[in-house]
Amino acid sequence: MSATRLIDRGVIRVSGEDARDFLQNLVTNEMDEVAPGRAGYGALLTPQGKIICDFFIVALSTEDGGGFLLDTPLLQTADLMKRLKLYKLRAKVALDDLTEASAVLASADGAPLPTDARFVYEDPRLPELGQRAIADAAGIDSLIDAEPEVYHARRIALGIPAGGRDFPYGNTFPHEALLDQLGGVSFKKGCYIGQEVVSRMQHRGTARTRVVPVVFDEGIVTETGAEATAGGKPLGTIGSGANGKALALLRLDRLADATAAGQTPLGGGLAFHLAEKPAFIRFPFPGEPGFGAVAGAAL
Repeated sequence: MSATRLIDRGVIRVSGEDARDFLQNLVTNEMDEVAPGRAGYGALLTPQGKIICDFFIVALSTEDGGGFLLDTPLLQTADLMKRLKLYKLRAKVALDDLTEASAVLASADGAPLPTDARFVYEDPRLPELGQRAIADAAGIDSLIDAEPEVYHARRIALGIPAGGRDFPYGNTFPHEALLDQLGGVSFKKGCYIGQEVVSRMQHRGTARTRVVPVVFDEGIVTETGAEATAGGKPLGTIGSGANGKALALLRLDRLADATAAGQTPLGGGLAFHLAEKPAFIRFPFPGEPGFGAVAGAAL
């Protein structure tokens, strides 16, 4: 067991008799699949279909007071609370920011977390990520035996993007951030904010930009946020990195054209290439069968 505290996370509680329907009408994932012991992963979008905030949704049992806990990016928590209050209207819903009294834990090595870490749940994005937990902040230090960097290095190696690190909030579509590959979007549920745009991207296969894993040729990763280029033309942005690997938000069609022209992609001036495609990704990489004029189309 190796547990770390993710200090860049906040916690919001959504409770009340209308809590499930309230979230169902707002978020990208299917709330009917969220239950005690089975967390969800989704996002709140702008009407234009771009990610305001992505988060985990943990259902509480009746014994724990019912409702849901949202495991959210800390820097987005206040804005998310504000937006949820705007959408509340007359719904019988209570919204509480529990960030100060809470701690978010994650497995740094994929092993189970301590059972006394309060609300423990499997990371719904990928089984290999292991468990997460929302716990009381008081006395949490005794459960921590790893630094956050250990968790993030493993996340990067698995190819899982993190908002604010690997894609910007407010300017990224769910397909670009791989929510469609990681169970963060339901294409069968009813309406939610931004659904029309997301559905159109899904059916037309217009997601040319994607977060993908890359490897730096010299084993030295450039700084997060560095521009990715090839032949002097922009490809996208380098995200978080560790141990010679990184995640990058790239135009895959431009990368394919650059590769065909013999141009080396650069991130912050350092050469890199696409890493082996993670098993959870179902769209074709450049050079694979099915990669064509519409690059990175959702399958």
